[in-house]
Order: sequence, then structure tokens, then C-alpha cells
Amino acid sequence: MKSRVTLKEIVGTKMIYAALLVCYYWMWARRDWHNYYDTIQNTVMVFTIVFFAMQAGRIHKYSKEEKDELAIQNLRRADAIGLKMMTAAAIVIAFACGVGAIGGAAAGYALVGTIFALAVIRFIIFCVMDSRGV
Repeated sequence: MKSRVTLKEIVGTKMIYAALLVCYYWMWARRDWHNYYDTIQNTVMVFTIVFFAMQAGRIHKYSKEEKDELAIQNLRRADAIGLKMMTAAAIVIAFACGVGAIGGAAAGYALVGTIFALAVIRFIIFCVMDSRGV
């Protein structure tokens, strides 16, 4: 891995972090048990450790490289859009819980699902903005 680390790669890996969050929430919030859950849990744990170790090296390498200022500005714009979307989603989820439309576990799944969806949307928005040079 001697290639240059780009901001697009760093932003893209946030989707994997969000997917891991969804997996761990599923492991913590489920109420049933099957024998194959051990295999899933161990696989996710090993993947998490290996992924974090690889990412630590890539982030360290990125910190030593020259930064692309336009890409950083585009990322800030994408983050601002994502913050507005997350605020709206959290309000909807909180209102649904408040009126009793969904329970606690469903609200948790809605929140981690929203985080995952926003990670994907953030990456897409960033890629579009970065490719157009906005």
C-alpha cells in the first residue's frame, strides 16, 4: 500500500465504521439467540480489529501528506448538509417515540440506520461536489 491516501478514501471508510456500529448495535439489542451468532460476533470483532489497525496506518500516512484545500471545503459543506439531515431525522425519531409509534429498540435501530444512511449520503455528496470542483 504505497499509494497516496486521498480524502475520498478517508470519507469512504466512514461507511464501514457506520456499518460496524449497526452490527454492534444488533449484537447488543437482539433478544433471541442462535448458535451461528457466535460466528457472526467473532467475525465482526476480528474484522474490526484488523480494519482499525489498517486504518491507523492509512490515517497516519494521510496526516503527513499535503492537503487538498478544495476537498476539505467540500467535505465541510457535505458535513453541514449531513448535520441538517441528521437533526431532522433525530426529531422525527424522537417524535415517533414520544407519541408511542415506535418503541425503544426500534428507535435504536432507526438511529443507527440513520447514521449508516448519512455516512453513505455524505460520501455521495462529497464525491459529487469534489468531482465537479464546487
